[in-house]
Amino acid sequence: MFDTMTFTKVLGGFCGALLVFLLGGWLAESLYHTGGGHGEAHEQAYSIDTGAEEASGEPAEEIDFDALLAEADPAKGESVFRKCQACHKLDGTDGTGPHLNGVVDRAKAYVDGFAYSDALMAMSEESWTPENLSHFIENPRGYAPGTKMSFAGIKKPEDRADLIAYLQTTGG
Repeated sequence: MFDTMTFTKVLGGFCGALLVFLLGGWLAESLYHTGGGHGEAHEQAYSIDTGAEEASGEPAEEIDFDALLAEADPAKGESVFRKCQACHKLDGTDGTGPHLNGVVDRAKAYVDGFAYSDALMAMSEESWTPENLSHFIENPRGYAPGTKMSFAGIKKPEDRADLIAYLQTTGG
């Protein structure tokens, strides 16, 4: 059943397959190899403009947030709040995050029974003014390093102003 000739054919088939595999790898490496050894720097073939150079150059233009807030539209802010609804509520109950009704000009880390991060507990003597609330909403981890809030932030100042104008209408 399994004689020497059959065994030789099977072994030859495996060796042939291995040879094809190694030659294919060598050919692919020679086609797509960029030269140099490991750890050697290569010139980038193309670049994607992310605006990082602009941001790292001069400081960003200072925005008059009070003027933005004066022109803000609470109705637009209500639609921006949809990004927040997954974690925050406006009915006085807590979700994943604390409730936000009456948050504007309220003390930070104010809601009883909510487990705030150490970063926000350290700021509990301060209050959420519209301007610092805007900075927090723009970049939560940048404003309060160590915060439990995993939201990336709202970058557009107009959207933040609309959202804060809406939150001002929710009362406490």
